[in-house]
Order: sequence, then C-alpha cells, then structure tokens
Amino acid sequence: MQVNSCLLLASLLLLLPSTEMKRSGKGRGLRGARHKLTRDRVRGAGRHSRSGPSGLVSPDCTELTESGDIFVDCQDRRLNSIPISKTWSKEPKHLLLARNRLKILQDGAFFGYENLASLDLQQNQISLVEEGAFQGLARLKTLLLQHNRLRTLSEEALIPMPNLHYLRLYDNPWNCLCPLDSLTRTLQVPSNRNLGNHARCEEPIRLKGMKLKQVDPELLCKESDPTGNPEWDQTNTTVPAKPSPFRGKPDATTSCHTYLFPQIRMDCSKRGLTEVPTGIPDDVVHLDLSHNSIHHLRARDFQSARSLRTLNISNNNMERIDTASLFGLLHLRELDLSDNSLHYVQYGVLEDLYFLSQLKLGGNPWVCDYSIHYMVYWLHHHPGVWYSGLICRSPPEHTGESVEEYVHSYNRECPKDRQHSRTDQDQTDPELWNTPMEVQRELEEELEPSHLRVPQKYQIIRLS
Repeated sequence: MQVNSCLLLASLLLLLPSTEMKRSGKGRGLRGARHKLTRDRVRGAGRHSRSGPSGLVSPDCTELTESGDIFVDCQDRRLNSIPISKTWSKEPKHLLLARNRLKILQDGAFFGYENLASLDLQQNQISLVEEGAFQGLARLKTLLLQHNRLRTLSEEALIPMPNLHYLRLYDNPWNCLCPLDSLTRTLQVPSNRNLGNHARCEEPIRLKGMKLKQVDPELLCKESDPTGNPEWDQTNTTVPAKPSPFRGKPDATTSCHTYLFPQIRMDCSKRGLTEVPTGIPDDVVHLDLSHNSIHHLRARDFQSARSLRTLNISNNNMERIDTASLFGLLHLRELDLSDNSLHYVQYGVLEDLYFLSQLKLGGNPWVCDYSIHYMVYWLHHHPGVWYSGLICRSPPEHTGESVEEYVHSYNRECPKDRQHSRTDQDQTDPELWNTPMEVQRELEEELEPSHLRVPQKYQIIRLS
C-alpha cells in the first residue's frame, strides 16, 4: 500500500510541470510559452531607462539645444546599431549618426523618432536598407546617406517620408540594374529636384559614371547576353556609349563631407584637391580646405559661398592669391592662411572682408620688402582684426622681425632718401605765402602761353 502511494505521488509530480506550462500558455503548451516570452520582450523594450536595456551600455552621445531644436550628436561613436529613442531625455529633432559602423538599416530601425526633421547617416558602412527602415519618419525633411556601400535601394523605403526635401545618395556603388528602376524613376520626377543629386552608377560598365538623375530607366532592365558572355556589357553596340567625362574643377558636393550641426559645415580637408572646388552651397557657414595642394587662389573662387563665416586654407603650399579671389565673402569672420608658401598678399585681396575678426598668417615665408606693405596698411585700418604669425622670413637682415616693425622702420628711414617737390612744400608751408618766391610763381604763370591760360573759344558754323 505504501509502495502504491509513493508511485501515485511521483506521477502527480511529473504531471505538474506540463499542467503549469499549459496554464501559462493558455492551453497551447510550448507554443504559448514562446508567445509569452516574445510578448514580455516587446513590453520590456518600452521600459528601458536612459541607461539603456539590461546588459547594454548607453552610447556616449551628446544632447544639445540649438535655436530651440534638440540635437543628438552620436558622430564618431563606433555604433553598430541605432540607439533606442527612449535613451534620450527629450525627443530629438535632429539625429547625427555620421562616421559610425552601421551596416544594415532594418525595418522599424527608427521607431520612436517620429519627430525627426533631419537624419545624418553618412560615412557608415550601410549596404542594405530594408523597405520599412524609415517607417514613422513622416516629418523628416533631410536624409543623408552619402559615402556608404549601397548598391540598390527600393522606392518603397522613401514612401514613409512624404516631406523629404533633401536626399543625398552620392559616393555609393550603385548597381544600375532592374532592381534600381523604381528609385531612378522617383528621382527623375521634376518635383524631386533635390533628391539624389550627384549619385552615379558604378555598375554595369555600360552605365558606369552616369547620374541616376539622367540614366534612362529603360536601360536598367536590359536583359543580359543569352549566351552568358560576361563581356556583353562592354561589347554590346545597341546601348549608346557613355560620353567621356568632362574634366573640369572638382565639385564640392561630391568631393567633400557636409555636416548639419550646429551650423552647416563642409569638410574638404585631405581630399587631394589642387584647386577650390565648384558648387559650394550658399548656405555653408564653415569651410575647411586644409591639407590639400591648392597652390593658387583665383578670382571668384568663393563667389557662391555667400554665407561663409570661417574659411580654413592652411597647409596647402599656397604661393599666390589673386585679387578678387575672396570676392563675395562679406560675412567672413575667420580666415586661416597659415602654413603655406606666401611671400606677400597682393593689393586689394582683403578689401571685401568687412567683418573679419581673426586672421592666421603663421608658417609663411613672408618677404619684408615694399610688397608686404599692403598687409600692414590693411591691418592698420582694421584695428578690430586679431592676427598672428606675420614675421619676416627674408631678407636675412630682417629675419625674425615682425613685419609691422619692419614697415615702421622703413617709414622712419625713408624721408632721408626722399626729395620733397617744391610744389608740395609751397602748398604746405604757410611761411612761404606772399613771399618773393610766391611772387615769382605768379610771374611764371603770367608768362605761360595764352592758349594755356585762357579757355579756348569755339566758333559755331551753321550749315543750313
């Protein structure tokens, strides 16, 4: 009897777990348990504190307020996923994720960021954007996806953003085949003139270098050679050959990196430029052209950059700045010309810089002769400009001397070698007025030929 009781108790203990599982899963066994686990994870996703979910570390980003807008700056943080929206104390309007390690934008990647007006994803490693990645971003106006690894992108990905005004897609290896057909048609709609400018095909070879804005969508779905010849793209004569590219000045939009926060900044440093690129947007406030090989600034190089406040052209081995090269920079505040090969600055170069407050000139081999006087003259008449680095490098007798001291010493010594004209002296010395010298001067005037002293009279002859 005792043995039977033990067996009955053991059977009950074995039945209890399965009964409990059925209760938790509402009669669905293991399937119900999985459903509960998934439901708990979804609910838990909305309960993360600012420190992030359990086991994850909150990204070391910066929350800033500029003109009443909330910016979240997560640039250069080595992120490989999008931070959840609950991480921030306030809902951001601008999210900066440039220069990270993002590779895939999954569906719902920006859930909780419905208030975003701009999203900067440039200079990552993004190779795939799922169709629902931007779901919920109905207020987004600016999307930056340049300098990534995108080969294709569906038009469906753009549909959740009806207010998108600016979309940058250049410097991606676009594969211009049939899957890209819908995107190219969207970009070529006239009202989308600011979407996808400068993006070009990387493949196939027959379309390489052509802009997505200009490529014929009908060419994207051309069937490959039925014989399977991999060289078909190069030898097919039915497709018009791509015209050889125009070799002109580099374009600023494709050659440089553009950032939105806190003001629009264009970074063109270390890009191998040999001249100032064209097409600098008129809303760029800060421009960095340092560490290139720009030896010569030409007239009107910056005529489109009307909003510039700071301009850095240091470390370019620059030898010459033409007059009117800085034409139009009426609002420029800071100019960095340091570490170049300038001997002097031509007369008139600085005349448009009405509001300049800082001028960096160090690291140049300034030659202290008469050609350097213009720089000191201009600085003398603009006492509000703080400047540095204006030191004589040659000739040897003035090496190490400040250019301002050289010019002052030059002006002190110059009168010894200069002869004043008698005309200047007569006009400026009151003691010589009404003297024999003045009388002699009047006599000389009376002895001048009459045709020089008296206005000539002209005779009018009537022909009718």
